[in-house]
Amino acid sequence: MILQALDAYYQRLADDPSENVPRQGYSREKIHFALVIGQDGTLLDVHDLRIQDGKKLVPKELFVPHPGKKRAGTNPPPNFLWDNTGYVLGSDTKGKPDHTRKCFLAFRRQVLAIPDDGDAGLTAVRAFLSAWQPERASEVISPFLPWDEVAGWNVVFRLDGDMGYIHDRPAARAAWEALHGQSADAEQGFCLVTGRLASIVRLHPAIKGVRGAQSSGAALVSFNLDAFTSYGKEQNHNAPVSEAATFGYTTALNHLLRAGSNRRMQIGDATTVFWSERPSVLEDLMGLFLDKGPAPAPDEAGHADGQAADDGGLAQVVRRVLEAMREGRMPKELGDPDARFYVLGLAPNAARLSVRFFEVSTTGKIAARVGSHFRDIQTERRHPRDPEFPSMWQLLIELAPLRKSDNIPPTLSGALMRAILGGHPYPRSLLTAIIGRIRADHEVSCLRAALLKGYFTRAPKGDNTWEVGVTLDPASTDIGYRLGRLFAILEKAQQDALPGINATIRDRFYGAASATPRAVFPRLIHLAQFHISKAEYGYISDKRLGEVMEGLNDFPAHLTMEQQGRFALGYYHQRNALWRKADTTAQAPVPAND
Repeated sequence: MILQALDAYYQRLADDPSENVPRQGYSREKIHFALVIGQDGTLLDVHDLRIQDGKKLVPKELFVPHPGKKRAGTNPPPNFLWDNTGYVLGSDTKGKPDHTRKCFLAFRRQVLAIPDDGDAGLTAVRAFLSAWQPERASEVISPFLPWDEVAGWNVVFRLDGDMGYIHDRPAARAAWEALHGQSADAEQGFCLVTGRLASIVRLHPAIKGVRGAQSSGAALVSFNLDAFTSYGKEQNHNAPVSEAATFGYTTALNHLLRAGSNRRMQIGDATTVFWSERPSVLEDLMGLFLDKGPAPAPDEAGHADGQAADDGGLAQVVRRVLEAMREGRMPKELGDPDARFYVLGLAPNAARLSVRFFEVSTTGKIAARVGSHFRDIQTERRHPRDPEFPSMWQLLIELAPLRKSDNIPPTLSGALMRAILGGHPYPRSLLTAIIGRIRADHEVSCLRAALLKGYFTRAPKGDNTWEVGVTLDPASTDIGYRLGRLFAILEKAQQDALPGINATIRDRFYGAASATPRAVFPRLIHLAQFHISKAEYGYISDKRLGEVMEGLNDFPAHLTMEQQGRFALGYYHQRNALWRKADTTAQAPVPAND
């Protein structure tokens, strides 16, 4: 199913000229230098194709002939009309002169075997290789560029006076397609992707761009041990995929994973890509949903978080679409609701890739489930900077120690993603992770409260059903929620009595109060009487304590994990209510006699 979806996506890319994906037999490779030669084969210049990226020079990516197989073995075949200097010039820095000479001879033999049709570019390369002396590589290259910079890197040929490269000339393409056809795998079989009889590929091209995998790429389909095989088949013949389908799925996946792709996001240790059957705005929205999230809503002056809104109204459009999704409506901007939508999470596993998750749905269902997710986690924001539509990354970073991306729990990210896209209850490990982080740093942030609300809203209904509100619910009698409110009021009483205090009771007693209330709350209430008597408006705190403790005869010895989650929500809602009231008081009109 994954390979079929990716192969179909390649067909969509191939039909779109703006996507610039390679044709079969070609791939996008990193090229460092171009050898400029005259029609008689004389080396005239060496062009540096590298591009400045920050403080580094990075190679340029070009479409070059490529058989699609990972080069391996004691006598690896050369690439066609491009390769590293060991093959093209017979010299490199690997310290294996005999092996390098074999590579050069193989490269020269392949080029000289091309039928002579009079093409000026191919004739020039033949002349260059026929006259080239590998032992003089350093001497000949140095007048143009330092040999130490060129040695070992990939080079291509350019004919003097031409803008393109020799491997792109029509004669070179025809020669490559003829050579590529001769080297096709002879074994025939029914392709598992297309269902048609075709040549089956023994080794699939590597997939590049998955964080943590080998820089040379890793395999999505691989059989490298006898224990994985059956019926006497070798390697990928055990999972027969035709050459065309292999090229299609690997090209599409490498296109999604390429640097700068807006269809690739990192969620924990899973490199996530997503695409739709047909072009859809949801593809762009998923990028925002998974990565850093949409821009904050602009204020009345048209500014967002202090920055001028200069995106041409895109933020407003995105916000309008997200609001419609949260309200359960299908925005017209999303297009066909029946178009299939795919989300694939990949993680490294030695020389292979493991599939963390693969979700298949339609654009309409994905939009509805993402909207349901935003509706379920909707809670009162403490500050305008708190995101109204938090992305996956923003939510998961709240569960990571020190709020570092590398510390995001790897299994939790995949489980939460599957729950959101599948419309399922959030995993219980989410509740455990939130409680653990709150007990570690004593902070009940807006996003942690939002995740708790989403967890309880989606929890299976039963005898212990608890309806979660967006804001403070004074009528709730849930013991965890009520004790959380009580703890917030006790903290406020302390801050009123000791303004500017560095550490409050939250820093010392939050963990114990949320887990073992009977051991802490009697002491805190006794301490609160001192704070109430000292504060200027202590009677207000006294009244609040009375309201929350009405009917509360005793404190439980322990709270379950669910009750600790409700404790955190009650604390968050009550604190918001307390400080919102304080802000309202501060904005009250100044008396006329002042």
